Amino acid sequence: MGFADDHLVPLLDAGLGNNAYLVDLGDGRALAVDAGRDLRTLREAAGRRGLRVAFAADTHLHADFLSGAVQLAHDERAVVLASAAGRRGFAHRGLADGDEVGLGGLTLRALATPGHTDEHLSFLLLDGERAVGVFTGGSLIVNSAARTDLLGAERAEELARAQYRSLQRLARLPEDTAVWPTHGAGSFCSAPPGSERTSTIGAQKEANPLLAAPDEDIFVRRLLDGLGSYPAYFDRLAERNRLGPAVLTYEPVLPALAAERVHALRSEGGYVVDVRPAARFAGGHVPGSVSIALRDQFATWLGWLLPDDAPLAFVADADQDPGEIVRQAYKIGYERIAGHLAGGMAAWRAAGLPVARTPYLTPDQAPDTAYVDVRQRSEYAAGHVPGALHLELGTLAGHVGDTPEGALVACGHGERAMTAASVLEHAGHPGVRVLNGRPRDYAAAHGLRLTEGEAP
Repeated sequence: MGFADDHLVPLLDAGLGNNAYLVDLGDGRALAVDAGRDLRTLREAAGRRGLRVAFAADTHLHADFLSGAVQLAHDERAVVLASAAGRRGFAHRGLADGDEVGLGGLTLRALATPGHTDEHLSFLLLDGERAVGVFTGGSLIVNSAARTDLLGAERAEELARAQYRSLQRLARLPEDTAVWPTHGAGSFCSAPPGSERTSTIGAQKEANPLLAAPDEDIFVRRLLDGLGSYPAYFDRLAERNRLGPAVLTYEPVLPALAAERVHALRSEGGYVVDVRPAARFAGGHVPGSVSIALRDQFATWLGWLLPDDAPLAFVADADQDPGEIVRQAYKIGYERIAGHLAGGMAAWRAAGLPVARTPYLTPDQAPDTAYVDVRQRSEYAAGHVPGALHLELGTLAGHVGDTPEGALVACGHGERAMTAASVLEHAGHPGVRVLNGRPRDYAAAHGLRLTEGEAP
């Protein structure tokens, strides 16, 4: 049994593709690293071990979730550890390169590793003089490094060069040092696909193509060429984290709203978000509502497609958890929640209000018509229907006029395509159809072969 087996608890947020960590310090206290605002799993893990979180360390100003450090300081008197260069607007212990914090028998040493952000720190965990592991946040991650364009495209190369130097510094740690990143597979902060979420310095020197780059220029080109799009809310959240998220002194709830109140919400600048599965939305929904199925990726698409300063009303099935809707919205800073449609679509119909429907077609039902692929660039390049028009879901609202009338909208399975159809409908472009299936299933049904490569 090693240190990680005995003392380290990784806490996965599958939807955002991130890990937080809970470290048992051996004396009833714990260190939390990069904890998100939804603290349920962390508190469950701490409770099982009888631990109080005494320290909450953030490696950087997160752009993809609200930090839970301020909440832990309020609830458990945790000392917040973070970069002094981050100029955070709340009580914390500001650290610079080389600063150390005693954790009882262990020591946490701050290592300046700019690149993903300017003020980024990695935290080296020491047992005496021995390096046990390093919390690398958005610096060195498994088989990659996190993106460097979150502070603007004009700074992406400059920060990529800083990222190169940071990775070279980390690579000089002992090879058996564990690597504990925050960003992992599924994160739009740029992690490649794969099941491994932690590693070692030695393993990364063998497997990470960025560490294998022969020089800085090639490293920069490889890193920047691999960057895709990212959710719109990333541009807002780092500053929210710098100022400090509001402390929650109560469990947020989702009030019940009458159908007439939900109907009026849109005229007041609000949005109706339908969290039911795609097939249920297709069979009948509030006209103009946006379909974002309640699943792991719910928060990502909510934050990508809708503003955070407009009231939101939700339509859900009776067996869906209203609390989960609220928790996912709050963890990315969406707090203007009006409520949910009481009685669901049955109550909407009973009120005599209009109902919209969207054709949801299996591959053999789908006509041979204009095919719009709304997947990410990398997914499209890996294999797409010949002649497909590629419009990423996150950019679709700006390309409504480019979408052919009567088009078949498709993604990997159907959920994102239904979201895309709802975005088009909301913008006044109805009449699209949605593929219930995969591109390869459509190709097989229509006698086609998938094509690789990016759109011209």
